[in-house]
Amino acid sequence: MTVLSISGVHKLFNGNPVLRGVSLDVDEHEVVALIGASGSGKSTLLRCVNLLEQVDDGTIHLDGRDITDPRADPDQVRRRIGIVFQAFNLFPHLSVLDNVTLAPLRVHRMPKAQARAKALALLERVGLADKAAAYPDRLSGGQQQRVAIVRALVNDPRLLLLDEVTSALDPELVGEVLALIRDLKGDGVTMILATHEMSFARQVADRVCFLDGGLIVEQGPPEQVFGAPREPRTRQFLQRITDAGRL
Repeated sequence: MTVLSISGVHKLFNGNPVLRGVSLDVDEHEVVALIGASGSGKSTLLRCVNLLEQVDDGTIHLDGRDITDPRADPDQVRRRIGIVFQAFNLFPHLSVLDNVTLAPLRVHRMPKAQARAKALALLERVGLADKAAAYPDRLSGGQQQRVAIVRALVNDPRLLLLDEVTSALDPELVGEVLALIRDLKGDGVTMILATHEMSFARQVADRVCFLDGGLIVEQGPPEQVFGAPREPRTRQFLQRITDAGRL
C-alpha cells in the first residue's frame, strides 16, 4: 500500500527553484533515505510533505488524499505526519513528560491518564523513563533528540519524517539516536529520513534517493546506489563522501 505519493512537486524561494519536479512514492513500512549535499532540497521536501511549506506546483497525496488541495486542513494533516528536526525544539519550561503529552492532550483531546501512560511507556522503551520529570536543559543532546522522536511517535503518525536528526549531536551521541531509528524500522514505522550519515542510510533504508539541484537524480536499493551508482553525479557525490572518510 502506498502511504505517500509526491508528484511533480516544485518549490521556489524568492524566485529561485529549490524543488524542480520531484516525484516519489513511499510504501507502507518502507524507510526511504534522502541523501545529497546541503541545499539539494532534502529538508524542503520534508517540509512540503508536512505542509510547513506550500508547494508551488505538483501534488502530495497521503493515503490517497490530496493534502496539497487548498481545502485540506494542515492541522488535520499534521496529526497524521510526525516530523523531527535537527534542532530538538523542546519547550524548555516543560518537563520531558509534559513535552511529550502536550499534543495528545491539547490537539488530540486524549484523557490525561491515557496520555501520560502512553508517554511513559514510550519513554521507558527509549531508556528515558527516569527522565520524565527532568527539564530539557538537564539532558544530553542525544537524550533530547530521543525525547523529540518520542514526542512525534506518541501521536501514532502514519508517516514519520526525520530531518538530519543527528546533525546537532556530538559524534559520541549519534549512535543512541540511530539505534532508536533502527528499532522503529523493525517495528514497521514508515519513514523518510534526510541524512548525512551515509553508512547508516546504507544499513537501515529500503530505498535511497540522491537529490541534487532540487531533483531526485537517482534512487534504488542501498546496495545499488552506494555500490554501483548509475548516474555520474551520484558517483561524484559518493566519491567525495568516501574521500572525506564518511562512507
